Parts: sequence; structure tokens; C-alpha cells
Amino acid sequence: MEISKAEQASAAAAASQAGTQELMGAEILVKSLEAEGVKQLWGYPGGAVLYIYDALYKQNGIEHVLVRHEQAAVHAADGYARATGDVGVALVTSGPGLTNAVTGIATAYTDSIPLVVISGQTSTAAIGTDAFQECDTVGITRPIVKHNFLVKDVRDLALTMKKAFHVARTGRPGPVVVDIPKDVSFKKASYSGYPQSVEMRSYNPAKKGHSGQIRKALQLLLSAKRPYIYTGGGVLLGNACQELRTLVDMLGYPVTHTLMGLGAYPASDRKFLGMLGMHGTIEANNAMQNCDVLLAVGARFDDRVVGNPKHFMSVERKIIHIDIDPSSISKRVKVDVPIVGDVKDVLTELIAMIKEATTRPDEGALAQWWSQIEAWRSRDCLQFDRSKKDVIKPQAVVETLWNMTKGEDVYITSDVGQHQMWAAQFYRFDEPRRWINSGGLGTMGVGLPYAMGIKLAKPQAEVFCITGEGSIQMNIQELATCRQYNTPVIICALNNRFLGMVRQWQEIEYSGRYSSSYMDSLPDFVKLAEAYGHAGILVEDPAKVEWALQEARRIAREENKCVFLDFRTDPTENVFPMVQAGKGITEMLLGPDDL
Repeated sequence: MEISKAEQASAAAAASQAGTQELMGAEILVKSLEAEGVKQLWGYPGGAVLYIYDALYKQNGIEHVLVRHEQAAVHAADGYARATGDVGVALVTSGPGLTNAVTGIATAYTDSIPLVVISGQTSTAAIGTDAFQECDTVGITRPIVKHNFLVKDVRDLALTMKKAFHVARTGRPGPVVVDIPKDVSFKKASYSGYPQSVEMRSYNPAKKGHSGQIRKALQLLLSAKRPYIYTGGGVLLGNACQELRTLVDMLGYPVTHTLMGLGAYPASDRKFLGMLGMHGTIEANNAMQNCDVLLAVGARFDDRVVGNPKHFMSVERKIIHIDIDPSSISKRVKVDVPIVGDVKDVLTELIAMIKEATTRPDEGALAQWWSQIEAWRSRDCLQFDRSKKDVIKPQAVVETLWNMTKGEDVYITSDVGQHQMWAAQFYRFDEPRRWINSGGLGTMGVGLPYAMGIKLAKPQAEVFCITGEGSIQMNIQELATCRQYNTPVIICALNNRFLGMVRQWQEIEYSGRYSSSYMDSLPDFVKLAEAYGHAGILVEDPAKVEWALQEARRIAREENKCVFLDFRTDPTENVFPMVQAGKGITEMLLGPDDL
């Protein structure tokens, strides 16, 4: 018997109804996270999110990690996202829970890291009445998020979550805040499944670059006499490292990275000139200033890279700039060939055009250019005094760690300061997403939460946090979280008893007036680590550096504990090269003799 259209519609409606559930908002939220493939989220409970925590208690697919401070929750989710490429998720309560998370959100925003931060809010009827633990989450976070949502109707929750993850991970990635009032989390709504797709009329990021512009870039690159490839964190975020490596090897051109781009091209390859910028190498900075064609990929010409823009633009060159974000192009430096698009797609098309082209780079001119670069490189601007046997040089600690772990499954996090720059200079990253640090915002206190988030995501990997005695104390309470969730990371504190980068600037710019930069009354870090249930080793003898690192690796592996290595380093050591504020990138201080 033939089924009528009315019967077909009725059957479809019945089937749809059978798949529909009446769920609380908190349950819909959890199902949304499960549909997005979330395995871990970091958070801290409070009154406005207790229904959400109750829903998490009733499921087994998502592991909730209880941090000791909301700032660390967002940092840990951030570290997870940087290392894996997935969206990191954090959950905080209203009021101070959200305001404590602001630093983590701003850190992720500045470095374009995909996060979804879920915050509790007072009930919808109480919004605007100065209710207990109420704050204007949307207003507070608006300048530091890619987007934010206030969910006032439980029926909108699933679609809002779909939008949040879509916005966070596409285009130029970034953090998205979803603010959920308490009544939205306990009210019920019909739930028939998580949306499979989402369309947002006002949000359609470009993906494919303009072929005509790519062809112009090709012509410039192949006709260059002194070419240079300058890349940033956008290459890693866009998963375009293999395409970059293919391009560099195909052309044989020199390449440099920003602090955020390290690992995109192997540091062990001679075509890599080192990091450029304020603490970059002579060869990287001089090549940047003296090239005739510059290909910038996923970088933004920030102040720490080009120094004084007038100095940078005093030399005539052609600039090609590839970026997913049109607002980053010609923002600080005017470029000649702008290409807006996904860096992976644009580089793939550029490589295909090079293969088809009959023109090839001028080998004679390229050889002369490499000869000049090698002359700059022969200066060895990263040398330091190795003759002292009575004090640990911080550079030697990082160098020893690199020699010990190169080629292994290792992740390096850092806080912010001198130790961060030494890590960037002396740990030679050959693979992407292995160097995790705060670049744009320069946030102290990120190193341990980053390491914690990475270790949870990558339990078989070794994770080292290179930090200072100042930075580590900003989130040191997370040692308790590491103990509870079995994330044995190794903390390498380059303890010089100063806020080192502040002291360095005060020495150079303020005639040695060390105003509030000396770290007095430091704790006994060994005993502190032990109090949290971990291990600690005090290292004062340069001859014991390698032994201490090996012993820390053994303890972390065999005893499943964090190890705090308190390296007492030379308090007078400065980071060189250094470009002072207002100077051009070739106006470098190369050592104490230049002061």
C-alpha cells in the first residue's frame, strides 16, 4: 500500500519527537561539549554554575580538572589548545570567578588561541540589580575576546555553543566567552540533538587567497636578489608548517621566526637564521633590514619585531604579507602585495605555481646573499661567558636541557622574562607546537598552568616549565592540581633573585636604580615542592646541572611527581642581543661592552 505524503510527514514528526528530550540547560551544555569532542575542561565551582557541575558529575566522557585559581583554569585550557590545536575549554563562576579569568582570556586573545570560556551569571531576572557575585561579563570581556554571548533563553543554548566553537576555531582563532545565567542552567527545553552546522551571516572569514595576488607574490619571490621569509604564530595556528618547509626548501631562501613562530621550520637547519626582533640574532635582524623582497606569513610586524617602524621602512624593499586577518595587514607597516586567506591554502597554491613556473631564482645573487648572511652569522651573537665555574649561567641550563632532550617527545613552556628569552634562544625547536609561551600580552604565571594542561593532553610526553622565581609564584598553587591529577611536570626555575628583565632594563635605561626588582624573602622552593607532595632539588654547582636534570626526569617518570629544580643562576646576567625601545632592529646591543 502506498504511503501518502501526510502519513510520511506524520511518521517523520513522530520519529523526530521520539528523538527529542526534555533536558535542563546544564545537561544541554554538557551534551554540547561532548558533541564538540571535549575531553578535558578546567574550572572552579561556585553558586552560579552548580547545576552545570551537577550535570558534569552525572557523566563520564569529560574530565573536569579542579584548579586552585580561575586564572590558572584559562591558562591550562590555553596551553592545551596551543599544544594540540584543539579548542580549550574553561568553566568559571560569576563575579570574581569571571574577573579572575580575565588575564587568561586576554592572554589567549593576544596570541589568537582558540578557547571557549563558560561563565556563570546571576539569574536573568536579577541581571542589572547588583545581585550577589554579579558583574557585566559581556562588557568586561568585550575588548579581549573574539566574541561573547549572554544566553538568556535555554532554547538558544545548543546553537550558541555551536556558534562559540565555530567562531573560536575558524578564521583568526581566539577566545569566546559564553555567559550562562543560573536560571538558564536549570530550566528545561526540548533537545533533539546538537546542530550539525551553523551559518552566521555576519561572520564569514576568508579562506582562499586571491590567485592574482598570489601570482604577483610569485613574480616578486622568483625575481628577488636578497629574499627573506618571515613567519609568525599564524603558521602554527594554521597548521601550515609542512607547507612552509616545502616552500623554504624548494626556494633555498633564508627564514626567520617570531617568538610565537618557533618550530615552524627546523631550528637545526642552516636556512633558519634564528629568532628575530628585540632579542633576535644579528643574522636574522640584519637580513630583515637588508632584504629586497620580504615574504611575511602569519606575522604582524609588531613592535618587538621591527623596532622603530621609521627605521624599518628607511630601506626600500617589496613586502608580501599573507594573513587570515585583513586587519593585521598594513596595520604597522605598509605592504605591497596583501594576500588575505588561510595560510595553509595560500602556501599550497603558491607552491603549485612555483612548480609550474619556468623562472627560477637567481642562483648567483642568492649565493652572494647567503655569503653576506654567513658573515653576519660568524659573529656568534649568542655567545656567553663559559669560563666561570663558580656560578650557573642560565643559558647553560637551557642549552644542557636541549642537548639532553633534542629529538624526543618534549614540550617546553615558559613564563615571561629573561628566562623566556634564553629558552627561545638556546632551545632549538625543530617541531611545531612544542614551544608554549605568552607572546603578545607577556603574562607572568602562565608557565605552570600551561605545562599542566599539556601534560594532561599529552601524558606520554615530557613537559618542562622554564621559569623564574618571580613568575612561578604567581600560580604556584597549581602544584596541588598537578598532584591531584597526576601531571608530573619538571619546573626549571632560573633563580637569579631578581625580576630579571626589569633589573636588566633598570641597569641599562635607569642608571642601575633597581627599584623594587630584587626578590627578597624567597621561599625554600625545595620544601615548598615537598609540601605539595612533589620533589625539589637545589642546584648551586654548575657541574651538577646535567645530573639534576637527569634526576628530575627519573623522578617524574618513576615516582609520578613534579620536580622543582631551583637553579641558583648568575644574578648579573643579561639577555643579548637587545634592541632598546625606539631603536631600529639593526641597532643592537650585543653584550656588556656595548652598555
